[in-house]
Amino acid sequence: MTASFPIGATVSAAELERDPHPVLARLREQEPVSWLPALDAWIVTRRDLALHVMRDPRTYTVDDPRFSTAQVVGPSMLSLDGEEHRRHRDPFARPFRLDAVRDRFTETVEREVERLVDAIEEDGTADLRGALAGPLSVAVMVQALGLEHTDPAEALAWYAAIVAEVTAITAGRPPDGRGRQAFARMRASVEPALDRDPAASLVAAAAGDAGGLSRGQVASNAAVLLFGGIETTEAMIVNAFLHLLSNDDQRALVERDPTLLPGAVEESLRLEPAAAVVDRYATRDVELAGAPIRRGDLVTVSLAGANRDPDVFPDPDRFDVRRPNLNLQVGFAHGPHVCLGMHLARLETRVALARALARLPRLRLDPQHPCAVRGLVFRKPAALHVLWG
Repeated sequence: MTASFPIGATVSAAELERDPHPVLARLREQEPVSWLPALDAWIVTRRDLALHVMRDPRTYTVDDPRFSTAQVVGPSMLSLDGEEHRRHRDPFARPFRLDAVRDRFTETVEREVERLVDAIEEDGTADLRGALAGPLSVAVMVQALGLEHTDPAEALAWYAAIVAEVTAITAGRPPDGRGRQAFARMRASVEPALDRDPAASLVAAAAGDAGGLSRGQVASNAAVLLFGGIETTEAMIVNAFLHLLSNDDQRALVERDPTLLPGAVEESLRLEPAAAVVDRYATRDVELAGAPIRRGDLVTVSLAGANRDPDVFPDPDRFDVRRPNLNLQVGFAHGPHVCLGMHLARLETRVALARALARLPRLRLDPQHPCAVRGLVFRKPAALHVLWG
């Protein structure tokens, strides 16, 4: 393997966590499917090959006991394929359609963003991850799932523990159990919502239309949505602010023409997907772009690599809010496991950007607190310090 895939042999987990894009570019050009000893996995970096893997759950499945997220949260729509996957996902799918999200959540998101901006407006400085992105994503998901009794700070702590343990497993480190414990507490908080009026929350609606799911299965899937909704949205918001505030020319375009704001969100997601990779396991021996994948091998799809494929996105490292083919980015994955909450995450990100830019004059990055996106699986800055006024 080392001789056949010399670039992959030199890649370290630390390099992928710190700044994966240069090595992903080399892999994509010379070893689009490569063996990485650091991950004990194949990595797929070219967009067409990434789509092929994500669209073929019969050959590349998530249904494997080694699946990192499933080791922490147990079986759910996230870690099942085929009919079982549809059975777990379908009760939650209808409320997350685009029209349903707009109707149900627009007012909630706008109100919560205004409240959070009100709280910092007079300060002239803030960490937008801690003051806006994180609290917004928690508050919206807590309300969506009917968990108003849950302390948002506690939900954030659960989520942080789950992310840490999933990342440790992906990097080959032994899990410490704190993520599992946090998920158990998260799931317990979901269960009381199952008995509410179906109109009151997504969890109650799913429980009323569960298609044979047990109460425990509904609660586990709802907890997965809570975790995923926080992670995806917080990262999207903070990364979008970072990209827009780091590119004055693109920001000026958005401020002159607000209809470009959705493009800014999609372009940010293309440059830094909230989840940089998704894992699959080969169900049979197969050759992919010359790589001899064997049954049981871990196949890691690099969404970060696919989203900077120059054959699809010219000048792929540039932030361009007017890029004409942004609908081809795969930051929310693809195929049967495409992110269920993508429309809600987009709504929250657009509203957060629009209101902060409108209400915080001369919003800019704080030069005293430089930041960078980091993360092996989930990528975002640890904090995003800004100034205004």
